[in-house]
Amino acid sequence: MTDNYIILPIIAHLAIAVLLIFFWRKVQIQRYISVLGSLLVLGLSIGLFIKTWRTGYLTMQAGNWQAPFGITFVSDVFSSTMVLLAGMAGLAVCIFSSVGISRHRIQYGYFPIFHFLLLGLNGAFLTGDIFNLYVWFEVIIISSFVLMTLGGKKPQIEGGIKYVTLNLLASVMFLTAVAILYGLTGSLNMADLSLKMAEIDNRGLVNVTGLLFFLGFGIKSAVFPLYFWLPSSYHTPPSAIAAIFGGLLTKVGVYALLRVFTLIFIPDEFTSTMLMAVATLTLLTGAFGAVIKRNMRMMFSYLIVCHIGYLIGGLGMYTQAALAGVIFYLIHDIIVKTNLFLVSGIIYKIRGTMNMDKLGGLYADYPKLSFLMAIVFFSLVGIPPLSGFWPKIYLFQEGLATPNAWYLVVAMIIASFVTLYVIAKMWADVFWKDRPAEEAATEDDFAPMKRYHRAVLIIPVVMLAIASLYIGFCAEHIATLSQRIAADLKDTAPYIKAVLGREIIKP
Repeated sequence: MTDNYIILPIIAHLAIAVLLIFFWRKVQIQRYISVLGSLLVLGLSIGLFIKTWRTGYLTMQAGNWQAPFGITFVSDVFSSTMVLLAGMAGLAVCIFSSVGISRHRIQYGYFPIFHFLLLGLNGAFLTGDIFNLYVWFEVIIISSFVLMTLGGKKPQIEGGIKYVTLNLLASVMFLTAVAILYGLTGSLNMADLSLKMAEIDNRGLVNVTGLLFFLGFGIKSAVFPLYFWLPSSYHTPPSAIAAIFGGLLTKVGVYALLRVFTLIFIPDEFTSTMLMAVATLTLLTGAFGAVIKRNMRMMFSYLIVCHIGYLIGGLGMYTQAALAGVIFYLIHDIIVKTNLFLVSGIIYKIRGTMNMDKLGGLYADYPKLSFLMAIVFFSLVGIPPLSGFWPKIYLFQEGLATPNAWYLVVAMIIASFVTLYVIAKMWADVFWKDRPAEEAATEDDFAPMKRYHRAVLIIPVVMLAIASLYIGFCAEHIATLSQRIAADLKDTAPYIKAVLGREIIKP
């Protein structure tokens, strides 16, 4: 079904970013425009999700050039879900930013760049063209680099250099793979590529091309051994920026992997084994990296790496149930990781440090706020029946049923227990133990804040915590959604038919 509604979440962010430029030095006006604009985009994203759920597939051919010759935008249930999650996370971070980001950063373009970043994310989720996926990735990289270095402090510059260097390398690999793909097939439309790649006899060249895509997207997803840039950079920017990075930036890499390796490069035995091996090492290195960190934000960064392993492992198993587990975990992880970094921002406002050796006494000082934060932490761990528990059931069951996947199951179990251990230890150090005597004289920046400002910082955490509770306590709804997306990923013929407009008989 052709529908121009698809691009409204993209156009809206572009319009908001351009409008904000006219109020470059008007900080308060920028805050209002950005929050109202994010609320508008969330409404458009909900509308897109509902339309897509009812119809199955929406397509738009830019300039009325029919696929595969023109630029195609496609909304299926998977991409519309990702746009919806980006809208939810974007609104929460935008509200938090209105108080949590300094006037200095806002005056130098924080909000316009923030909306350009969300523009790139929505474009990546909705494109049906592999080259335009590369273009949207570049929009994301440029915007995120500016956000990371905005303010010009030394740790930010160091983290930004590491971030952009590795991501530019990923872009080079991605572009090289796109060039090879075009040379092999003469097409860049992903639906058309799905048909043409299946007809190529030289499977060795196809596998090498797929490996290049995996390396490019793997760097962006922070998989082993390509993850070192993430813990070195995600702890440097303000918490609001780290929240949108931790929640969405690595997940757009995972989205691209899922899209490409279910549509164009269907995993064979070698690819599945490679994906499961990489997932195992990602789980273990991320988990044990988190154990040794005493900086809370660096610990959370390693947990991002660790939990990417669940997603890659499910793709490696490549059964419908495993893919449903991946989608369920992806939905949970975007919400929880975004909230995790917002929580760290509030803790920093209260104590002025992320060093757990210097923290303590939060439960005694802020019992209600501590209970709210506990919901986020327990959801991350996957304490039954919270959101992180249910997708692991899918993945454990499929891991036990998949031949030669026992080591992946062991790694997932170890990662789960290590996550529980580091969060429990962090809770004991930050919330239950007494505050160190030498830190007791440090002023609390949170309590003297105006009640309105405190509420603005807490409201987005409450919003995302409610979303996490919904995912956990209404898991059957998320399971239904995940199973439908998994079925679409396994049977791509309806997607191809919707894009190309003809019946498909795949080789």
